Amino acid sequence: MPIRKIHHVAYRCHDARQTVEWYEKNLGMKLVLAIAEDQVPSTRDPDPYMHLFMDAGGGNVLAFFEIPNSPPMGRDPHTPEWVQHIAFEVDSLDELHQARAKLEANGVPVIGITDHTIFQSIYFFDPNGHRLELAFNTGTPEMYRRLDEVKYEMVDEWARTKRAPKHAAWMHEKEFATPA
Repeated sequence: MPIRKIHHVAYRCHDARQTVEWYEKNLGMKLVLAIAEDQVPSTRDPDPYMHLFMDAGGGNVLAFFEIPNSPPMGRDPHTPEWVQHIAFEVDSLDELHQARAKLEANGVPVIGITDHTIFQSIYFFDPNGHRLELAFNTGTPEMYRRLDEVKYEMVDEWARTKRAPKHAAWMHEKEFATPA
C-alpha cells in the first residue's frame, strides 16, 4: 500500500481564533475548515473541541485542536525545542528574506537565515509554542546525488555507533556554503 500524501498534521493550540489570525497574518495561510464536536468521534469520549484546518499550500493542511477541558498543553521536557518543528517551503531566497522581515515587523523573534547547504531557513515560534521553519532549497542535483548515495550507509553507521557519520561532511566545507 503506497501512501498517497499527508492528509493533515494536527497539533494542539491554546486559542482557536488567535491561532487562525496568527497564521493568516504571518504566513498567509487561510482557514479552510473548522469542525467542532462535543464528543471525540474515534473514542466517543465526551471532550468538546474545535478542530481547525489551515491551508499550508500545495494540497497540504496544518490542523489544530483547541481542547479547553484538558490539562494545559506542554512539551516533552526531554526533547530539545529545536527538534520538534514544522517546516514549510518557500519559492525563493527573496521570499525567505521577505518572510523574515514581515515576521520581525509583526514582533515575532526569528532565528536565521541559517545555511544548511542544501537549503536555507529561518526559525520562529507560533503563539502556541510550536517551532516553525521556512526553508528555501539551494541544493544542486549533484549535492542530492551525493547524499542519496550514502543515506543507508549513514543510517547503518549511526545504528552501530550513535555517532555522527562523516559521509556528508563535505556539506560544511567552505566551497559548498551558499550566500545568505
